[in-house]
Amino acid sequence: MDNNQKCACDTSSVSRTSGQKRQRLFATLLVGLAGWWLVYHYLQPAADFLVYKVFGLSVSSHLGSSVAFFVFELPKVLMLLVLVVFGVGIVRSFFTPERTRLILAGKRESIGNVLAAMLGIVTPFCSCSAVPLFIGFVETGVPLGVTFSFLIAAPMINEVALVLLYGMFGWKVAGLYVVTGLFIAIFAGWVIGRLHMERFIEDWVHSVELGQNSSEDSAMTWDDRVLYGTSAVKEIVGKVWPYVLAGIAVGAGIHGYVPKGLMASFMGKGAWWSVPAAVLLGVPMYSNAAGIIPIVQALMEKGAALGTVLAFMMSVIGLSLPETIILRKVLKWPLIATFIGVVAFGIMIVGYLFNAVL
Repeated sequence: MDNNQKCACDTSSVSRTSGQKRQRLFATLLVGLAGWWLVYHYLQPAADFLVYKVFGLSVSSHLGSSVAFFVFELPKVLMLLVLVVFGVGIVRSFFTPERTRLILAGKRESIGNVLAAMLGIVTPFCSCSAVPLFIGFVETGVPLGVTFSFLIAAPMINEVALVLLYGMFGWKVAGLYVVTGLFIAIFAGWVIGRLHMERFIEDWVHSVELGQNSSEDSAMTWDDRVLYGTSAVKEIVGKVWPYVLAGIAVGAGIHGYVPKGLMASFMGKGAWWSVPAAVLLGVPMYSNAAGIIPIVQALMEKGAALGTVLAFMMSVIGLSLPETIILRKVLKWPLIATFIGVVAFGIMIVGYLFNAVL
């Protein structure tokens, strides 16, 4: 056998081994997904049995209602988080920050705002990465308005929010949240772009060169992507589970003990001032979707309007106080104030719209 034939045989053997590993990987994922669905399907009857049969609590009691809410919602939300964070983690392995910057560079503002908002959903982002991302966008020539569309969409429309909204309200509300969140990010970015406020970027930002990280652009195998998704589960679920626990505990208390209809008097559709009040209350607060959405669900059960509670939730998540403080390193106060004002205005529009049509 000559060298060419030997190389061909080696290549064929490597390709066959790689194909077998991929098949085993997908088979393992399918078995895991089937097991996940089986456990999820029987959560409700298992929770009812535990609370009302094992614990012996009454269905009609305040305590029984609160405990049943907690025992069912906590594992349900955590299971949904694990599944969706894993899936989104795999998707995110295709969109590194470097690649996102290159995609957005040179795009016109109208197209760029839409594209940036959509990329914000799937691109890795946290408050601590706001400054390097912003500098990287400036360095590659991404317009200021497009940059803000990304910075608004990334924290607001995240997998944790979508999982909790779907688990507690269904796909209709979760889908509306995505659409309206994208609208706010696109609208706010477009307005900021039209105001031409580049002079309010700190001078030192324009002289920074971040360079390229070649390791991020290297090809990843499916094994690598699965590991990336697994790491995302460990990191994100590991960080947010205390917020999930606290939020569901508060929601359980509201669910069991607050009289039905009580919240309608000051968070219902009839209170015209409830939406701006909810936004003003939410802007200075700091929480995340994991802690706030279970409370939102309980408030709605007691008569609060969907638009009002979503406006509150969006202002808490989308106008994160830590992110605003961190952005002060690269932005001057007039631009930060404009950013907060435009986003808050967009959130109020969404709140009133939801209250009017739902």
